[in-house]
Amino acid sequence: IQIELKSGILNIFLKTGFVFTQVDLWLGLSYCDGKWNEVTVNKEGSIVAASVNELREQTLEPRLQQLKVNSPVYIGGIPPEMQNFYKDLGLEQGFGGCMKDVKFTQGAVVNLASVSSSAVRVNLDGCLSTDIAVNCRGNDSILVYRGKERAFYESGLQPFTEYLYRVVASNEGGSVSSEWTRVRTRESVPQNVPTPSRVHSINGYSIEVTWDKPAGVIGVIEKYILKAYEEDGPNIPITSAVLADTNMFTAVLTGLHPFTNYAVTLTACTLAGCTESLHALNISTPQEAPEDVQSPTAISFPTFLMMSWSPPKKPNGIITRYILYMDTVPIYFGNGTKYVVKDLAVFRAHHFVLTACTLAGCTNSSQVTLFTAQLPPSHVDAPVLMVLDSRTIYVQWKEPVEVNGILDHYVIYIAKNEENFTKWDVVYNSTEHFLEFTIQQLSPGTEYLIKLAACTGGGCSVSEAGTAITDESTPEGVPAPKAHSYSSDSFNISWTKPKYPNGIITSYGLYMDGVLTQNSSQLRCYTDGLAPWSLHSFRVQACTAKGCALGPLVEARTMEACPEGTVDLFVTVDGSNEVQLKWLAPNKPNGNLTYTVFVTGLFYADQ
Repeated sequence: IQIELKSGILNIFLKTGFVFTQVDLWLGLSYCDGKWNEVTVNKEGSIVAASVNELREQTLEPRLQQLKVNSPVYIGGIPPEMQNFYKDLGLEQGFGGCMKDVKFTQGAVVNLASVSSSAVRVNLDGCLSTDIAVNCRGNDSILVYRGKERAFYESGLQPFTEYLYRVVASNEGGSVSSEWTRVRTRESVPQNVPTPSRVHSINGYSIEVTWDKPAGVIGVIEKYILKAYEEDGPNIPITSAVLADTNMFTAVLTGLHPFTNYAVTLTACTLAGCTESLHALNISTPQEAPEDVQSPTAISFPTFLMMSWSPPKKPNGIITRYILYMDTVPIYFGNGTKYVVKDLAVFRAHHFVLTACTLAGCTNSSQVTLFTAQLPPSHVDAPVLMVLDSRTIYVQWKEPVEVNGILDHYVIYIAKNEENFTKWDVVYNSTEHFLEFTIQQLSPGTEYLIKLAACTGGGCSVSEAGTAITDESTPEGVPAPKAHSYSSDSFNISWTKPKYPNGIITSYGLYMDGVLTQNSSQLRCYTDGLAPWSLHSFRVQACTAKGCALGPLVEARTMEACPEGTVDLFVTVDGSNEVQLKWLAPNKPNGNLTYTVFVTGLFYADQ
């Protein structure tokens, strides 16, 4: 079934199966009176009838079948993609005008705005203007153009108003007219949007706003927008709400901040644009309980905490008081932001919660655990020392009874027990909480002082020093002796201690020419009765209880003495002026000999 209003005629086209029937009801311009017209279409058996107000027309078609509607109902036109399926109905341009109170069979009144699944630029609330009569003209239409052009532009029309146009082509032989064509101008931007009539707070975060429908809006209001601005703030809305249901004139605006002054405006929008009310309605949101209450912080000392805190990030009002809880017990009430908690144990954990209050209520911060400051351990026992061999000492210790904090690391100091000066060296420094350590690569037969330090974040405590003597071994680095001869028959021999005694030196031995000539604790030796310029070898031996070691071998000679014996001379004459001399060394040279030859007599020079 198709219903059209065209050129003053209401056309009803009905097709059931292969049977087609049509009802035409002549109206003329009777409906163009600016009033609502009631249109009724009935099918009862074989009779199809149509009526508009008091006018009625019907037709009889016995072959008509029962009408069954099992497809969507289109009012005012059909989508372009559907038109190819109904070419035989001769579809015309969509309806221009207004509809309300649509009924199907004997059902209830249909609210098109609520039941329509889609709508394309239609006003579903009824006509906004009552001056339609001046736009529904017949033969008394206004001449707007005369000429030979085939296009015309008309300005000065009313916004969102329906107009009928037709063109008459004429010459000297007569004229011909086009059909009337409807057109509606576009909407205008709303004018004079009123300020909201009433605003009241629901709570600190939302308000209810009421407004009146804007008067004189030419077009269809698509939506309303509520905006809230902070007074004395930037000209940017803090929050806004878009309301698509234009039948509602009350809405709740959320996203506000408690205890804040706002200016609320109303914006009305058509497809042509939006207009915001020139003035705003002011309102102050009430206080609420604070939000984002910050946990307290503290500067830690061994026996007290200097507490402090910042105001809530969102106070939501005037803070009337703070409550500070320590281990679930309130310890402070007041408006301050600092408090000293005294008489606490060293490095003790305490749980704190801060409560901030306004007149509307209180809010707690998250719980925070704070510690008093650390101190060095109260006492550190001396380590237990065990000598493993001549170069190794095994060290053991116990954890301090009163740590006074978190044990961080241990340090072992070592020094040789020397009378004149004690130089401490670190041989162990570790955050591993082992209770033992082996000191290696020590010197044999040496007395060591060893002490332990235990450290926390508050410092270190050092134990008394323990002593241990490594096992002796044979000396190392026995020096070479120094032999000095001050006469032709004696030596003064001296030497120093070994570089590494490796224990207590019990004796020194001096080997001369491979024979042990002295064994004592002395570092020197004198020997005489030697031959002049005689060569001798010397070597020092150093001994501990674990054994002896020899130093390097050195050689030295006694001083020279006067030669002993005679010099036997042999002379051979080799010519008239040459003599060859030979001689034998003395029996005891007693040194490095040099010879001097003396000659006396007459010498003749060559002629």
